[in-house]
Amino acid sequence: MIRILAFVLTLGMLAACSAPPSSTGDEVQRLASEIRSLGPDIDPVEAERAARIAYSYSAQLAQEYEITDPPLVHNAKVNKGLRPRGLCWHWAEDIERRLDQEGFETLEMHRAIANADNPFRIDHSTAIISRKGETMRDGIVLDPWRYGGVLYWSPLTEDTKYEWVPRDAVLEKRRLDQHGALLPYVSG
Repeated sequence: MIRILAFVLTLGMLAACSAPPSSTGDEVQRLASEIRSLGPDIDPVEAERAARIAYSYSAQLAQEYEITDPPLVHNAKVNKGLRPRGLCWHWAEDIERRLDQEGFETLEMHRAIANADNPFRIDHSTAIISRKGETMRDGIVLDPWRYGGVLYWSPLTEDTKYEWVPRDAVLEKRRLDQHGALLPYVSG
């Protein structure tokens, strides 16, 4: 019982550290401007549409995921089957899929994972939008999980909370690690 209480208190303290950014009312326009700044060939209409969708779809997903708690508490509810979705990789997968449906000609989506090699922290996944043909390093993090459905965004280079690694690289490393662990024993 003491362990359960300690766990709940720890989750509560971690959740308290995750206050969403203040809302100024011009978030969509600020994000659209940041997307336009990715390069001179970014279509301003696409930048506006991507920003609008990123905000509105994050709000829609928060409703669908039944978000009522801070992220780590919600994660526990998802893992116990009390909520349908809402783990960070759900947010990243869903927002990437939705933005990819737009068929942008000047923008491209990427996926990234942080903390994959850190045994003291849980993995965190996100979607990143960049100029078409650029790497994720040149993009903008779109992370609705971080503040429980309130979209956090930042140029990747300015997101100092996480060290993002391309998702494919993390998954390939895990595949190789698993393959090595599963090789049959051959006696010599």
